[in-house]
Amino acid sequence: MSSEAIDMDPDRLLMGVIASVHGVRGEVRVKSFTTDPDNLPAYGPFTDASGVDVYNINVTGHSRGLLLGRVNDVRDRNSAEALVGTELYVERDILPPAEEDEFYYADLVGLNVVLETGEVFGRVKSVQEYGAGDVLEIIGTDGQTNLLPFTRKIFPVVEMNAGCLVVVPPEIVEGRENGQRNGVEYL
Repeated sequence: MSSEAIDMDPDRLLMGVIASVHGVRGEVRVKSFTTDPDNLPAYGPFTDASGVDVYNINVTGHSRGLLLGRVNDVRDRNSAEALVGTELYVERDILPPAEEDEFYYADLVGLNVVLETGEVFGRVKSVQEYGAGDVLEIIGTDGQTNLLPFTRKIFPVVEMNAGCLVVVPPEIVEGRENGQRNGVEYL
């Protein structure tokens, strides 16, 4: 399996993303990836993916489940629109170490995924955080991508010290279109 499929800087963690603009005076909506979204500004200042540009977030409220705020000294909509999509990173060493039986999602990237039998299933490429639940993107030993919900039922064991996750894949069903078999899908 190619290690090129796994692209993450272990020294920096993604804490949020500037999701959209709000109004005409330069405010933005920020999606926080922290346990308590209101704590996001306490981790700043942030850098972008390149690690060059620095951003300070001043929270002014909440909108549609996201934080409202000002970034640096941006005061107009056009400047705020230029920031949409900017990912907000911090240096890992400013975060507290994970407690026993805890981990940061970024630590899952690159871990081997094994079946209960010990057979290698693949490697974690990324963690996708959606409102309905988190999903692990796994590159299988065959090179195929599998997206599996990150639940205790499907991933009953996370062994950070051993560098692996145990997976119990959901039942497989055959996909059918107009009565014709067209492949296999996970439930």
